[in-house]
Amino acid sequence: MPDSSRGDSETRPRRFTPCIATDADTIRAAQALRHRVFAEEMGARLHTLQAGLDVDEIDAYCDHLVVHDHQRGRVVGYTRLLRDDQAERLGRFYSESEFHLDGVLALPGRFLEIGRTCVDPSYRGGIVIATLWSGLAEYIRDHRFDYLMGCASIPPGPNGFAVDAVYRQIEPEQFGSPALAVTPKRPVPAWKRCQRDESGIPPLLQAYLRLGAQICGEPHWDEDFDVMDVFVLLQLERLKTRYGRHFIGTREAEHRPLAQIS
Repeated sequence: MPDSSRGDSETRPRRFTPCIATDADTIRAAQALRHRVFAEEMGARLHTLQAGLDVDEIDAYCDHLVVHDHQRGRVVGYTRLLRDDQAERLGRFYSESEFHLDGVLALPGRFLEIGRTCVDPSYRGGIVIATLWSGLAEYIRDHRFDYLMGCASIPPGPNGFAVDAVYRQIEPEQFGSPALAVTPKRPVPAWKRCQRDESGIPPLLQAYLRLGAQICGEPHWDEDFDVMDVFVLLQLERLKTRYGRHFIGTREAEHRPLAQIS
């Protein structure tokens, strides 16, 4: 008797899928998720004029990558994508509000900045962030970027920011060259610094480093979120083999364009 279980599993619709949101309702759902995570969970001070939503001027210029739970009909994962052409229309990348990026932006090639990455607290077992990464990989292949960049946050421990202790955990090759060093616009103040390793390296930053990203320069203190942000730069041609194949595969490979919600 033939085993039909494999065929059924291959044709069964996936519960979680990554999509580029284009309709207002989905974008608002993503902004509501951002508000729940950043304002309600983390206690960040958001400069938004819409109650219950995390909205800023960059939202109108960027693409919104969401992970949709089809079983429950809700947005459960998110990251904001700002291409170099979109940043040109806006007049800046988000990272430029925190760092001077002259050396980085002088590099030849296309840039993609990601930010506001978050996952619903009920969905942090791994599959949602993996689905988000797969959607990001499709987007990168669709647009043929050369560099991925953004700010990765490190929260303070009980006694402040363990800047030096955290940096000691990072391998020398995981720091960018002096030519790519960025300058923070608000360095972590002395009264916020401590020596004990209390916060460690957060999972998102650890994921960037495993892909081969480099930290460029000293961190910026984001007073609104009370985190220290480090600027990370990933040259996509230098993705580490072990993780890169799973993340993006080959940029010349055949692929389907990322779906859109509309």
